Amino acid sequence: MSKRSLDLLLTAVAPAIWGTTYIVTTEFLPNFSPITVAMLRALPAGLLLLLIVRQLPSGLWWGRVFLLGALNFSVFLSLLFISAYRLPGGVAGTVASIQPLFVIFLAYLVLASPIRRLSVIAALVGICGVALLVLTPRAALDPIGILAGLAAAGSMACGTVLVRKWPPPVSLVTFTAWQLTAGGLLLVPVCLVFEPAMPVPTVVNLLALAWLGLIGMALTYMLWLRGIARLGSPVASSLLLLSPVTAVVLGWLFLGQSLAVLQIVGGVLVIGSIWLGQYAFRSAAAPSPPLKG
Repeated sequence: MSKRSLDLLLTAVAPAIWGTTYIVTTEFLPNFSPITVAMLRALPAGLLLLLIVRQLPSGLWWGRVFLLGALNFSVFLSLLFISAYRLPGGVAGTVASIQPLFVIFLAYLVLASPIRRLSVIAALVGICGVALLVLTPRAALDPIGILAGLAAAGSMACGTVLVRKWPPPVSLVTFTAWQLTAGGLLLVPVCLVFEPAMPVPTVVNLLALAWLGLIGMALTYMLWLRGIARLGSPVASSLLLLSPVTAVVLGWLFLGQSLAVLQIVGGVLVIGSIWLGQYAFRSAAAPSPPLKG
């Protein structure tokens, strides 16, 4: 296996695992509010990693870390849940799938990365594929939900591009610890003011939170940062379309949800769009040196 293929595979693990969030949350955390779950995903994992690395930001990195923590976790997750509450899951998933397209144009504005026609086509094919994969005939459109979903996609797209612009002089573990902690801390006042009291967690709840936080946030975000550094933000972002594919497959395997012909076609289009996106960037210039770690 080539080095680039390994980088693609390891980066793809992150969105694939993020696709387990829906089934884990609905099946094992049914009584927890979404923003509380978001905070519990980020803050404990970030604090645990901080205890391991024992290193804090310095100078201008304090501001950068809190901005990245807000874009990639606090703002993104909050808007994503607003979208999920106001829209059927299929519509919310389709709106979120526009994120790779956002990254392509933001990378052009912020990083001067060229816009490749094939990469734009790949992103559009991916959106169509996700729509076929998750939309239902009864899907309703709520303007606030649509705007929240678009803003959520834009928030993480900004964070993805800025991570590429600001490669830190620390290891992946340390950089992940900083962002998770900052993002979790920003969600604490939101939970205290707006969210209902958290129920007493059971063993199953704790295991689900451990999966979402340690595996679904700490480990996967390190892989994601590594992928952005080695592959570039537009290439890595195209892999985000694996999340809805994973969610649909898990629903079919474990929840008895139907898998129609159009959904299979949608899944094939998503995989095809990812391949096309990678093909569009094969001749790109070599990325900047990867993050330490």
